[in-house]
Amino acid sequence: MPLYHHTLAGCAPAPLAHYLKALGILRLVSEQADPDARGFWKDETFHLVTSLSKDQIERFFLDTYAPTPIIAPWNGGSGFYPKDTKEGIDPIRQSVLPRFANYKRAIEAASRLVGCAAEASKNQDKEKLISSLRRVWRGPELEMLDAAIVISQDGAPRYPSLCGTGWNDGRLDFSNNFMQRLVELLLPTQKSKVASCALLTGALFNDPEKGLFLDKKIGQFLPGGAGGANATTGPDGKSMVNPWDFIFMLEGAVMFVASLTRKTAINSPLASAPFAVHPSACAYASASKDESAARGEQWMPLWDAPVTLGDLRHLLSEGKVQLGSSPASRPLDFARAVARLGVARGITAFQRFGYLERNGQANLAVPLGRWQVKPQPNQDLIDDLDRFSWLDRLQRSARDDNAPASLSAAHRRIEDAVMAVCSRGDQPPQWQTLLAALAECEEQLVRSGKFTKDKGLQPIPPLSPGWITAADDGSAEFRLAVALALQASDASGRDGIRRHFLPLDKTGTRFAKAESGLAHDPAVVCLGLDPERDLIALVQRRLIEGSKGAGTRLPLVAAYGATAPLADLAALLGGLLDLQKVTELARPLMALNRRDSALRAALAQIARPPAANAPPPLLYALFRLACLPWPLAIGSGEVPIRCDPAIIGRLASGDLPAAGDAAIRRLQASGLAPLIRHATGDNLLARRLALSLAFPISQRDATRLAQTFTKTGKTE
Repeated sequence: MPLYHHTLAGCAPAPLAHYLKALGILRLVSEQADPDARGFWKDETFHLVTSLSKDQIERFFLDTYAPTPIIAPWNGGSGFYPKDTKEGIDPIRQSVLPRFANYKRAIEAASRLVGCAAEASKNQDKEKLISSLRRVWRGPELEMLDAAIVISQDGAPRYPSLCGTGWNDGRLDFSNNFMQRLVELLLPTQKSKVASCALLTGALFNDPEKGLFLDKKIGQFLPGGAGGANATTGPDGKSMVNPWDFIFMLEGAVMFVASLTRKTAINSPLASAPFAVHPSACAYASASKDESAARGEQWMPLWDAPVTLGDLRHLLSEGKVQLGSSPASRPLDFARAVARLGVARGITAFQRFGYLERNGQANLAVPLGRWQVKPQPNQDLIDDLDRFSWLDRLQRSARDDNAPASLSAAHRRIEDAVMAVCSRGDQPPQWQTLLAALAECEEQLVRSGKFTKDKGLQPIPPLSPGWITAADDGSAEFRLAVALALQASDASGRDGIRRHFLPLDKTGTRFAKAESGLAHDPAVVCLGLDPERDLIALVQRRLIEGSKGAGTRLPLVAAYGATAPLADLAALLGGLLDLQKVTELARPLMALNRRDSALRAALAQIARPPAANAPPPLLYALFRLACLPWPLAIGSGEVPIRCDPAIIGRLASGDLPAAGDAAIRRLQASGLAPLIRHATGDNLLARRLALSLAFPISQRDATRLAQTFTKTGKTE
């Protein structure tokens, strides 16, 4: 038997109506015409492989297709009550065509249970009606019911978002409109029969000459054709829909049978359709804190290998994506699982849809982007943010009604950034964006101290060294950020600089708290308002803490392999670098776990510029040698140099000549003879020299500076 390959150009991954239409066509052809039919997605189009020719497919739908009995007698407007529209239900009841036999039986069974009721039942009566229908219905009508409603353990109905609230959406009853479209297309007059055939060809193959559209309602499934205010050039637009699209769309929706999922975070169970998750206003263009998506999101699977209806049913029956040992329940979790290939085999991508309020309070299935299923590197690093439930706790707190707007906005930026690295995890700029978002969030936690304390929020948890490799874009800004972040009082990593940015307790990993919020700590001198001011304040604070009797050191010692290259410092002094970027990246990198054995290996992978590139100016050598954390190594001996805090104070105030004179005297008192006799420059250069001392250099580079820029060093 020959096989035909049909390109169903009328079926696309988005909008949702066209996606569901593809599944509906595969389902109906497989169940009623060709059990071996297969379907797959390619080039944004659904492809059908079947033994039916194009003409046979069209004849099947026009002449023999038996519709699924989609009825909703629990809804007002469903056709079962006196005030309801009868244009669909009555002709089907009266039809003698075999294709409507199952439909008629389902309607009659439901009518006996509805009885002579004047209107749809509510509350407990509605629950009893649904339970009774579940007992008497079998086959396709029961499958239709399970797609729209699931009964929770407390007996209350729950409604998966795909089917609205039980095959209706507000005043639009899907089931009644479905029956009306069937009557129009399958019980037509001779004149309208021609139109039905043309509409079918347009729906299946997107034939431009036959793609007719009628003013019919479609609800949430086709936002572009839903009509309403501002839908066209005038004040209001009609809902223009191919009625076959409506039929195929609901036939496809039947496949998404819901199941009961118990969430530990809430007391009541939720009805969950396959691949449905809680909503999150992140990673799409119109996302905002005011976004309303109470019905959640659904990620529709795409595949590029031909599958049978049985294979597809099996995929949808599982209907879940795993993140570790737990099912993904949020878009963030879903994206992370997709990036790790934590999905069923054979899926190549997911089309993300959000059931959002648009055009007033209308709910529309809005496409929110495409997510390719392919492994993204470094995804295990996101697990660091799950430590101590940090990310989950932050999410719950940011959605609190009393959450500061700035904190909620910072949290959304974190979600956007995490979604970006899940999509493009091989690009360092995406990881740097995430680091910057973490830094901003941490700042907001400090500024909202009382809320932070009340919610038990904490600083960024310890990060793995892999963050260095993932975020390394080869830039001087990143190298300086790493060097700045990993400084401590000594080479062992004791007493890092993070406590100058955050009020920390003795553990150095949690916030110090007071009765009114976070504790006030005089050591916190870097406030995140101005990077230049913060870096100078860091140097001044460390000088104060480094005073020991007659000797003063600048206790800013680099981690092994994390010193600042002299060429990068030269670029910094020349105003060629983005200082804001340096501090933004350094803030979260201060959370790096210095005890991790992999840290040295990660630092060794950072590309460093050649030592001969752009040596720093003579003035830098003067002030750097006058402010060192350890004795200067010259030849086989050491030269202790006591640092004068007044040097930094004068640089900070812009008095470069006075600061230079003090530095020259200090070096001369230590036995060094600098080549420079007097320092001159403007206020901007003076402050850049002061902040440059916040970046540690290696002892080898310090010796090289002494040998190059002092007479004593040259003679050694």
